[in-house]
Amino acid sequence: MTMSIDQLWSLPETALIGAYAEARRRYAEKKLERDTQRARLEWMRAKMFVNASGNVTERKMAVDVSEELARKGQEVREITRDLDMLKIEVDVIEMMVRLRGAGGSPPAPAEETTEKPAEEEGG
Repeated sequence: MTMSIDQLWSLPETALIGAYAEARRRYAEKKLERDTQRARLEWMRAKMFVNASGNVTERKMAVDVSEELARKGQEVREITRDLDMLKIEVDVIEMMVRLRGAGGSPPAPAEETTEKPAEEEGG
């Protein structure tokens, strides 16, 4: 987190709302980056599968053992970890806003998605 709980609690209302908006913006940017990287990884896997020779099992094995795809998968997992940390920051600031009753309650997120655990993302 960029600020401690005590610092958030002592912020004026307008600064707290600004911190919340900034945290939401960073979260949205990081989520877009992660989703883009995840889609690229899936595209690379599909392309490698189609271009590989052999039967289905051999193709899947070639995709699974690819070092390049493993590195990309690790990058996606790291971005996901960073995204989770940003989500925690957003949630803490939102909690501070609600506890203090600053400017009403912050806008509810448009959609809440459940994230896959890192083991299911592949790589």
